[in-house]
Amino acid sequence: ERKRFYQNVSISQGEGGFEINLDHRKLRTPQAKLFTVPSEALAIAVATEWDSQKDTIKFYTMHLTTLCNTALDNPTQRNKTQLIRAAVKFLETDTVCYRVEEPAALAELQKNEWDPVVAWAEKRYNVTIGSSTSILGPNIPASTKETFVSHLASYNMWALQGIEFVITQLKSLILSMSLIDRHITVEKAVLLSRLEEEYQIRRWGNVEWAHDYDLCELRARTAAGTLFVHLCSESSTVKHKLLQD
Repeated sequence: ERKRFYQNVSISQGEGGFEINLDHRKLRTPQAKLFTVPSEALAIAVATEWDSQKDTIKFYTMHLTTLCNTALDNPTQRNKTQLIRAAVKFLETDTVCYRVEEPAALAELQKNEWDPVVAWAEKRYNVTIGSSTSILGPNIPASTKETFVSHLASYNMWALQGIEFVITQLKSLILSMSLIDRHITVEKAVLLSRLEEEYQIRRWGNVEWAHDYDLCELRARTAAGTLFVHLCSESSTVKHKLLQD
């Protein structure tokens, strides 16, 4: 945390996109690059994060700012292909593909809650995914992985950073794409990603404050990542439509 050192937050348009101004100073990334985002809507969302800080700046609550910093600085120095491959690799350990046989009540819950999402993804992307009770997980066909590689390639680098962030939160490519495609809500996606944990809590009870805090944090990060993807995809989609017209 750091003491708030500015009074007013504003946005302005520069040569490289939209910039964030803290009083009369331009915001910069951790690597000292000018903080510039591709869409006005994203700039407004980031400015709102900075404006919402009170006496101290809680950087760990500013998920959109963090995602923009990652996109601008690219600290891991990965290219688009590497980002896509990393996202698709999650299919091999996807939360909704790993099932239990016991207890029967949890197995039934997984079937009832996860099967419809898997079925939607298989139909939406015309792929085979399946599920497994084996510790090795399901055998995902190479054609399924390639289909997801092709689909993710339609997103720009910024949106891909957001997609990977959401996948990391939910531990599931399938839930993440269902969420980004607006098939399910943030609340539903988070609940499905924590299905076994929620089952155990209902059965044994929970640590009073810890569970609620973890749940709110996961929702906040997942919602921010999803919003980031949509705001980063928006401008390129609009431009594409304008060019077509």
